[in-house]
Amino acid sequence: MSEKKKLFLLDAMALIYRAHFALSKNPIVNSKGVDTGAILGFTNSLLEIITKEKPSHIAVAFDTHAPTFRHIEFAEYKATRQSQPEEIGVAIPYCKKIIAGFNIPILELDGFEADDLIGTLAKKAARENFEVYMMTPDKDFAQLVEDHIFLYKPAYMGNAVDVLGIPEVLQKFDIDNVDQVRDVLGLKGDSVDNIPGVPGIGDKTASKLLREFGSVENIVANVDQLKGALKTKIETHGEQGIFSKKLATINIDSPIEFDEEGLVLSDPNPEALKPLFEELEFRTIAKRVFGDTTAEKESGQLGLFGGAMSAPPASSKENFEEKKVSYQLVDSVEDRKSLLSQLSKLDAFCFDTETTSLESIEAELVGISFCFKKGEAYYVTIPEDQKAAQAIVEEFKVLFENEKTTKIGQNLKYDMQILRNYGVMLKGAIFDTMLAHYLIDPETAHNMDVLAENYLNYTPISFSELVGKGKKEKNIRDIDINLVKDYACEDADITFQLKEKLEPEIKEFNLGKLLHEVEEPLSYVLADMEYEGVKIDEQALAAMSKELEQESLRAQTEIFEIAGQEFNIGSPKQLGEILFDKLKLIDDPKKTKTGQYATGEDILSRLANEHEIASKILEFREYQKLKSTYVDALPKMVSKIDGRVHTDYRQTIAATGRLSSNNPNLQNIPIRTAKGREIRRAFIPRSEEYEILSADYSQIELRIMASFSGDESMTQAFKEGVDIHANTASKVFKVPLDQVESSMRRKAKEVNFGIIYGISAFGLSQNLNISRSEAGEIIEAYFTEFPKVKAYMDDVIEKARKQEYVETILGRRRYLRNINTKNFTMRGFAERNAINAPIQGSAADMIKVAMINVHNWMKKEKLKSKMIMQVHDELVFDVHKSEIDLLTTKVDEFMKTAIQLEVPMEIGLGRGNNWLEAH
Repeated sequence: MSEKKKLFLLDAMALIYRAHFALSKNPIVNSKGVDTGAILGFTNSLLEIITKEKPSHIAVAFDTHAPTFRHIEFAEYKATRQSQPEEIGVAIPYCKKIIAGFNIPILELDGFEADDLIGTLAKKAARENFEVYMMTPDKDFAQLVEDHIFLYKPAYMGNAVDVLGIPEVLQKFDIDNVDQVRDVLGLKGDSVDNIPGVPGIGDKTASKLLREFGSVENIVANVDQLKGALKTKIETHGEQGIFSKKLATINIDSPIEFDEEGLVLSDPNPEALKPLFEELEFRTIAKRVFGDTTAEKESGQLGLFGGAMSAPPASSKENFEEKKVSYQLVDSVEDRKSLLSQLSKLDAFCFDTETTSLESIEAELVGISFCFKKGEAYYVTIPEDQKAAQAIVEEFKVLFENEKTTKIGQNLKYDMQILRNYGVMLKGAIFDTMLAHYLIDPETAHNMDVLAENYLNYTPISFSELVGKGKKEKNIRDIDINLVKDYACEDADITFQLKEKLEPEIKEFNLGKLLHEVEEPLSYVLADMEYEGVKIDEQALAAMSKELEQESLRAQTEIFEIAGQEFNIGSPKQLGEILFDKLKLIDDPKKTKTGQYATGEDILSRLANEHEIASKILEFREYQKLKSTYVDALPKMVSKIDGRVHTDYRQTIAATGRLSSNNPNLQNIPIRTAKGREIRRAFIPRSEEYEILSADYSQIELRIMASFSGDESMTQAFKEGVDIHANTASKVFKVPLDQVESSMRRKAKEVNFGIIYGISAFGLSQNLNISRSEAGEIIEAYFTEFPKVKAYMDDVIEKARKQEYVETILGRRRYLRNINTKNFTMRGFAERNAINAPIQGSAADMIKVAMINVHNWMKKEKLKSKMIMQVHDELVFDVHKSEIDLLTTKVDEFMKTAIQLEVPMEIGLGRGNNWLEAH
């Protein structure tokens, strides 16, 4: 027998829809505002098949708009489906162009669905000695599986690829033969396609009936053998089940020819695909398919399909060519003097540091590149010997500390810290291209390579090209100095050019004040905070680690006792079997897409009040997480240089404007539980002469909402210092303020904070564990009592629909490109962001301004105290005991007056020997 050939038949619409909904909550939008998520997801699926499965033959099937026999026989077929999302309508033509660019045939035939075309070709190909794989997430295709035909369900949301042959289909549907898949579908129906089935019959009942009677037709014929409600269901809807089976049956005799030669997988068409990938901004995919274009011409770089790719068309991006630029090595005293003389006469220049590490406090300088004219740059080499290195850096000290010169760079906070390691304090105005682009388009990537490709049509030399990857990665000091020179000079040159492109956009969108008076000055503040770091009590953490270990073992023992056996609590599969198969905590437990019982925190939290084992498992999980994520991890992050932990504050991560921190993530240190709060006890002052001071904005987002909406009741409550949650409860539940019960206040608090995030009745019901109708009544009462809040929310959404963005009090923008989409889910997500982003973003603006004002005052007064942490709405200080009263007064003042609003700000102040005591 000849060798088997391998045919893949792809169900295009199912794959495109799957890709769209996988990314709908975090859409991928290119620089032109086109949502490319579905196109990207589909293209990645196509490439995965080509590269990993290596089919010899392939085709992609689409539905057409023409009605099929199913629509003709049953007018309601697919009638309940939501209208096609507009993003899908945009994606389909692009997907077809990409398929055509890969020289893959597209299968379409009026009157027949893609299922019918795939089914017909699968059966024909199997007879021609093919191994056939039907690639689709649609379970209906299981009816076609036979010895040489498989259902190939692609990987999705963390689940692996699932290939179903005959044994897997029989097990999945719990049936005796594959053809009974049609009977299962006939009995159960299909809500997606609006196939009615027999109401009230699910998987288990369908399987039981088919094992006894074999088919839907036999079940109906033998209805007299059934009893009770089941008999009534079959008597009433049995014929409907037979008809549903017919609707669910894939037609394997559709009039499509099996053209073996036409299905052969061949090389892609660069002329078709390269401009398409460029238009869509699919740079990574382009590199996967066509290889590294930087080396194509010289080395015949191999692409995805083997064989040297042809030179890129004229529309491709430029790459580094030495003849087009003047990049000079500066490695002598005379050359440095000459360069310094030129730089000292300028109003602005761009620079970039090359170092041995991304950890700024431990990194050593390898060189500094400078640029002040497009296409020209200079690279100053810094030797490994630290004394010689220090001497060279000090030659440029006056230049960097000149407050009259603007310094241009990409992520200058890092460069500030590197220079500080050598005693050089960067001063004066800056223009940071990363921060500038973050304000222009906060939700896309801001790294230099992406900006270069989008703004300059240029692909820079990558760091991995320079030093290699993985085990082959070299120390940058060991790389040919001329290669390092080109790489470093290019960075400075590109950054200089990006400034010229970004500056007009900053002016156009009125973002200059936010960039130059908030974000860029904040870089100096954060650099100082990161440099100072915070001292950690390692002994306290060691003791906490032992305690958590003991508590974990205690909780584990108690769980085993309740369960009546030992098992792996960390295994969702084993845990689900204990909770729902053995202990039967609930009748109809929720399952994940893989068929396992869902045992997430949301599930266990709902069970915890009634079932002790659920609360014990949550307790066990908390101990485990605290121990591994914080208690055992923090000591490993202590710097060898100064014995402190130095987080990395990031300004360009959160689209709202909030700061984030990394390594460690201070924003995530737990506060809700007693054990979690204990971790803050390990954050201590630097010496006995210092204390920790905490200053926290109180209910800042609610105060901003009150100010923005102008609601008199909320505003008055804040001005008079009334408990805002009790005040809300009093109005919503219509009781005097002094008669508000704790349960009322709790519900009011959830509403107050939920309203800011556009909470729904369903969301509130989940949070409070009350009925949806009660939650709806509470929200309705809230809007009746606070009508200006409702009016404000409606106005914000209406304005967002017109301009497709919202703004904070300082003009920070949040783009909402899906605010007008017809897709209900995506539009709802955008509307919630429209309400929340101006409030959360204005809170971010406020604390940033406060940080800058406090920091500048502290430096001016030359205080010994240091600002060491920012966490959400809280600032934390290492305060010298002689300055505690002064700093407490001034911090309170600066935070309250950072941005003046109609509603006054309140600051919670505390001090202590550790962060927990202070907070």
